[in-house]
Amino acid sequence: MESLKKNKEFKKVYDNGRSYATRNLVIYCLNYEKGKKNRYGLSVSTKIGNAVVRNKLKRRLREIIRDFEKVEEFKGYDIIFIARKPVAQIDYQHLKKDVKKLYNKVIK
Repeated sequence: MESLKKNKEFKKVYDNGRSYATRNLVIYCLNYEKGKKNRYGLSVSTKIGNAVVRNKLKRRLREIIRDFEKVEEFKGYDIIFIARKPVAQIDYQHLKKDVKKLYNKVIK
């Protein structure tokens, strides 16, 4: 899984990409090159919780992303996940459902 690291990369996706949202997550997507691997960025604000909570959420999101990366029709995107405040109280399965909803919105 490749990641977006530089502020310039994040800004490009925010400015030119499309956004989709659920109650717990927001996803920004920008199609940059067909056939390449997806690149991911995770944004979790300090409003979500302390460092332990934020890192736990990021680990969960990375694991869910690895599962969904196997979808063949969804390649060549820069993707940013932004966590909203209620996400700290949900469990892994509910978070996975939210990510799946967002992926389905992007594919359509």
